[in-house]
Amino acid sequence: MQETTPRPLAEALAHARDLAQAQIDTALSAHDGPVAEAMRYACGGGKGLRGFLVIESARLHGIAPGMAAPAAAAIEALHAYSLVHDDLPCMDDDDLRRGQPTVHRKWDEATAVLAGDALQTLAFELLGQAPCPAKARLTLMTSLAQAAGVGGMVGGQALDIAAETAPAPLSLAEITALQAGKTGALIEWSAMAGPRMAGADATALGAYAKHLGLAFQIADDILDVEGDAETVGKAVGKDDAAGKATFVSHLGLVGAKTRAAELVDMACDALSEYGPEAQSLRAAAAFVIARDS
Repeated sequence: MQETTPRPLAEALAHARDLAQAQIDTALSAHDGPVAEAMRYACGGGKGLRGFLVIESARLHGIAPGMAAPAAAAIEALHAYSLVHDDLPCMDDDDLRRGQPTVHRKWDEATAVLAGDALQTLAFELLGQAPCPAKARLTLMTSLAQAAGVGGMVGGQALDIAAETAPAPLSLAEITALQAGKTGALIEWSAMAGPRMAGADATALGAYAKHLGLAFQIADDILDVEGDAETVGKAVGKDDAAGKATFVSHLGLVGAKTRAAELVDMACDALSEYGPEAQSLRAAAAFVIARDS
């Protein structure tokens, strides 16, 4: 059944998360062993924001949630892979993710690497099942590969690692560019998935997501300063301890919060053409800077 009325945010997030998880569970149902178990584990416990953006952007273009579920599951699987690898000792070396031991701590490094690899390939397997025209499906696959690769998330992560040993802290412009890849690229893909499935113009949702992604990262930098590990679900204070430049180190806490709020307003303004039908997306923009984890 096609949904035309936006759900309240908490309900919409839970619904999207359940739809994506069901797709992932079905895809992994025939597989046992530590790698499959680690894949399921890595996909659990998140907010499901990226899958929600897929479902909501699809709904705005007349695509029912069930039809958008494979694409929502694909981005959640790919995001989970990125977290598994990001937590490895050779990267950020974290022991905690989403309030639970990271995959390489619960199993071992080899299992974590393989689980991440398999989650990445699962994302494209799921996209191949998206019930949309072949041209749209190809666009989804190609654009996700670009968003996740060296020109997007991986490239942003590489810049982040390089910054740890750079002779001088990154400038504000350099941090913004880094985060546009590391965090923003997958958020943009998620919000643009709906119009791409429908063969519609994705400009407005792309602008929305660009502002949303940057606000999301600024909120993460604020949580790294103000949050506690138990609530946030991962280690905090690491950026400051490492002497890394962040939005907070450049703008200060008040300035960072002000900038994040400005970006939320810009994200909401970008949705004007969708009217009240985009209310859940507007609520999501406010949520990303009000969250405590």
